[in-house]
Amino acid sequence: MKVLHVLDHSLPVASGYSYRSRSIAVFQKRLGLEPVILTSPKQGGPRDDREVRDGIAHYRTGRAGGRLPFVREVRLMARLARRIAQVAREEQVSVIHAHSPLLNGLPALWAARRLGVRVVYEVRTFWEDAAVNHGTFAEGSPRYRISRALESYLLKRADAVVAICGGIRTEVLSRGVAAGRVAVVPNGVDPEWLERRARAETLATRFGLGQGPVFGYVGSFSHYEGLSFLVEAAPEFLERFPGSRLLIVGGGRDESQLREIVRRAGPSVVLTGRIPQDQVRDLYTLLDVLVLPRRRIRLTEMVTPLKPLEAMAAGTAVLASDIGGHSELIDDGETGVLFKAESRDSLVEQASRLAGQPDLRRRVVDNARRFVERERTWDRIVAGYLPVYRGAA
Repeated sequence: MKVLHVLDHSLPVASGYSYRSRSIAVFQKRLGLEPVILTSPKQGGPRDDREVRDGIAHYRTGRAGGRLPFVREVRLMARLARRIAQVAREEQVSVIHAHSPLLNGLPALWAARRLGVRVVYEVRTFWEDAAVNHGTFAEGSPRYRISRALESYLLKRADAVVAICGGIRTEVLSRGVAAGRVAVVPNGVDPEWLERRARAETLATRFGLGQGPVFGYVGSFSHYEGLSFLVEAAPEFLERFPGSRLLIVGGGRDESQLREIVRRAGPSVVLTGRIPQDQVRDLYTLLDVLVLPRRRIRLTEMVTPLKPLEAMAAGTAVLASDIGGHSELIDDGETGVLFKAESRDSLVEQASRLAGQPDLRRRVVDNARRFVERERTWDRIVAGYLPVYRGAA
């Protein structure tokens, strides 16, 4: 079965979205499917193009142009719909699998109906909520309501809907989509992440790490991640453990503001900046605890992140705020530890508990690794797409 995946962007543009997309395509190919990738005009590039990555054809769509809100999006969708139809015919695909946002989903729906093929829409987040987080428009504004209405229209008309977690599935069902048409295909990790690795001493030396417990954050520097809150609270629990450090790894729109807060926190907090993707797995060998301090907003209540699963597979204990997206992944006290979101006292208490109780860390690490090995490796997860493509969901 040949499947056309319609994406906002893909590698070499690095993001959690890109890495999930790559894993889906690579492991579908190993399963015997024939995935083909098509990226939207948002990936950039002056013209349509084609390249091969990981042995998989990647079609690119040239820029659509336009500056005015909604006019710009309409032009993008019209451009993408034509490109989807062109590639789908050329590759003779059986299924068009569009991944959010709806700027991909609507063109895929239009093209699929014209071609008479099955269309699957995968929701990783909702465009209107992502736009609120980015400051594009306000929750409840006319643009928000229009975006939400278009998303609901798409969800009801796709042949099947895939949600990446239970929180998103619940939201999809609340919009009147029949439960039998909504499947959950969650985030996962490559089985290689479960392989044991020795401590990356070169990285440890580079970041000035000693023998004290090492806390860390790995990811994007978005406002909803709560990094300012974490850095400001960190000295209070780090001073209880001589030689301990907090590593902040990544980058993003809030980096300059965060850099100043890190400077005020003192030498126990280290802002590393971005590191190459091929060093991320080694980075986890340095961390005793991965801290995920996400704030409680609509987006974080619904969406489960990828980073906790990477840490679980790598053998790093996870300390996370008790928002819905974390609670869906983490069994508190068993596969990780939760603290009350945006509560400094709770964060300090639970961070100190994990750092000061090695037996607790070992227990949650062992339980978490078993959970990932049993349920959250990509070779197991991608099989969940088969009934969706065949029309059983």
